[in-house]
Amino acid sequence: MADPRDAYRAKLRTAEEAVAQIPDGALVAQGNAAGEPPALLAAIADRARAGGFTRLRMTSLLPLAASARTIFAEDVRGVIQWESIFASSADRGLLGAGQALFVPAFFHQVPRLYREFMGIDVAIVCVSPMDRHGFCSLGVNVDTNRAAIEAADLVIAEVNPRMPRVHGDSWVHVSQLDLLVEHEAPLYELAPAPERPEDRAMGELIAAMIPNGATLQLGIGGVPNAVARSLHDHRHLGIHTEMFVDSMVDLIEAGVVDGTRKTFHPNKAVFAFSAGSRRTYEFLDDNPFMEAHPVSWTNLPANIAKNRDMVSVNSTIEIDLTGQCCSESMGPVQFSGTGGQHDFARGAFDAPGGKSIIAFYSTAKQGTVSRVVPLLREGAVVTTPRNEVHWVVSEHGAACLKGKSSRERARALIGLAHPKFRDELTAAARKLGYL
Repeated sequence: MADPRDAYRAKLRTAEEAVAQIPDGALVAQGNAAGEPPALLAAIADRARAGGFTRLRMTSLLPLAASARTIFAEDVRGVIQWESIFASSADRGLLGAGQALFVPAFFHQVPRLYREFMGIDVAIVCVSPMDRHGFCSLGVNVDTNRAAIEAADLVIAEVNPRMPRVHGDSWVHVSQLDLLVEHEAPLYELAPAPERPEDRAMGELIAAMIPNGATLQLGIGGVPNAVARSLHDHRHLGIHTEMFVDSMVDLIEAGVVDGTRKTFHPNKAVFAFSAGSRRTYEFLDDNPFMEAHPVSWTNLPANIAKNRDMVSVNSTIEIDLTGQCCSESMGPVQFSGTGGQHDFARGAFDAPGGKSIIAFYSTAKQGTVSRVVPLLREGAVVTTPRNEVHWVVSEHGAACLKGKSSRERARALIGLAHPKFRDELTAAARKLGYL
């Protein structure tokens, strides 16, 4: 058998040499979030500045700092066309200004979009160093990277010794990689969301809805963090989530999460990607309790539903009086993306004993705007349709919308609104014929 070290050495290039192989006009899929390959992104931006490309299309979900300082730079926007699948703080401004495009998608379907619909030419990913068997790990970014590698004609991997070696379906053999670039850099660390007064109320409400032995999907932000803090008296919880974050490390290390009562993939915490602190990345490294899988597996509603007592917690920007949730746009302006909210709303409800929870602050803009609205604003995207919404929670309480009439829904949602907006919401509901 050929020594994989020979193949590795033969494929080593500088970042500049590697990106020189990217064809002009190609569509490049890059690693997401903390899995961005910073050296390759910088080299692509430099080549664009030097006239090495006349046009290049690039795409991913959740671009962060490495993209912002390289391929989103103002002086390369005429060459690099960004096509976002989930807006972040890095590309939200570009989308709002019409300088980038948006590709709507359910998170679990993105790998299939890469393979069958988008025509990916090049994949640039970040991986751990190779082991003696010739395998690298995709580490914190398994979600869509495997599909990008399989779809692309050219695969360039940035080998970063700080990338954790994560168990699960994260392994990529050197034979699957065309070019390798060695570059050591700290992984992007996601700062914790500042705690708001409403977080504790919602955290305690939601934690009381979660039974011992449940399996959890938590998003990111103040409310999910508060839920995690309120779960420390629980036992035998499990994790089946798209995003693995710092608060989940706390629950595992406290013995609250052990996965022993999971009915799908027991004794393992399952996720698709991770973004958090260095502590979280170190926790993931060579930890057999943790398994990362493609998002087409973690977020497939049928797989989510195999977890008994599955509980998902996600957030929304605004909710109308019928229960429609807009979780990704400010009117017609894209703010984030569908992500996995709809995947888990359906999967958690279909699980035996499962609950899908949409949590929201009752107001926005320092209390001047109600998040419960009579009608979604013009152009708003319906992320989770009213038929899929199960439980809704604000700092003022919780309500189950399943099986409820339009009248019952309107009353319940008005009860979750801030008291100062309830009268005008009631008047609007009467005008609309809901009450």
